[in-house]
Amino acid sequence: MIGVTQEATAIAKKKGWLSPSTKENFRIYKYKFTRNRLSVFGLALVAISLFFAFFALQIVPFPEHIGAFVDHANANNPPSAVHWFGTDNVGRDVFSRVIYCFRGALLMSIVVLAISVPVGTVLGLIAGYNHGRPVDTVIMRITDVFLSIPALILALSIASILTPNMMNSMLAVTIMWWPWYTRLVYTQSSSVAKEYFVRNAELIGASKFHIIIKEILPNCFSPIFTKMALDVGWVLLMGAALSFVGLGEQPPIPAFGQMIADGSRLMPQNWWLTLFPALGIAFMILGFNFLGDGLRDMFDKGGH
Repeated sequence: MIGVTQEATAIAKKKGWLSPSTKENFRIYKYKFTRNRLSVFGLALVAISLFFAFFALQIVPFPEHIGAFVDHANANNPPSAVHWFGTDNVGRDVFSRVIYCFRGALLMSIVVLAISVPVGTVLGLIAGYNHGRPVDTVIMRITDVFLSIPALILALSIASILTPNMMNSMLAVTIMWWPWYTRLVYTQSSSVAKEYFVRNAELIGASKFHIIIKEILPNCFSPIFTKMALDVGWVLLMGAALSFVGLGEQPPIPAFGQMIADGSRLMPQNWWLTLFPALGIAFMILGFNFLGDGLRDMFDKGGH
């Protein structure tokens, strides 16, 4: 991975794509990120998770076991050379189903963050730039109402009144996730809006749109990107919780929470039905959390 990065940087230098300041910033960011070995380890875990998600059907040994498949002759077999993670109560290969779960988990994280981050960022920018004005009060009081309700309870409440499926579980998590970005961006943008370069832009007649997008938003990128990487793990847990109680992806398509719930009914005899799906979601969460820590260190202006 590092070799590819070095090669790409060398090509960019040769063709003049990187200015001296850009090259220096890239070197500093790379140093800050790679000095923490856990960050690099997290990046590797994320890369593996992405590989599983995109190529699940190509790499699993029993792709037909992902859907509606029954083989009672091989039901409840423990881990073996043929079935690495054992089989479930209807004979399906647990390893194949766990690997496929990476796709659904990653899809939920992408959809939730792809909606909640832009919505929360826009509202936070508007409220932050108009700090102390009526629009600020309206946006932040609505945000506070959402933040005052425990996230899991709100998501469960929303999902329970909708048809249980993957799409509606994404919707439920998205509805309760955008306020966190509104609060984060509001805090950052209200501080940046007081800086001299923003005041100067106002004095020369720059439009509010230009000031918000060109002057304030770039100064919010670092905390937004860091929170996004850390939030993937929380979204995965939230999605697994909804799936665990039957409000997420529906059988026969596998999901981490659903597999853990099904396996828990057969504990402790069939321990593999719960252990391996739990390790799968822990694998993804650890990867994105370590990556988020690395991004935080990388964007830390006070770091060395």
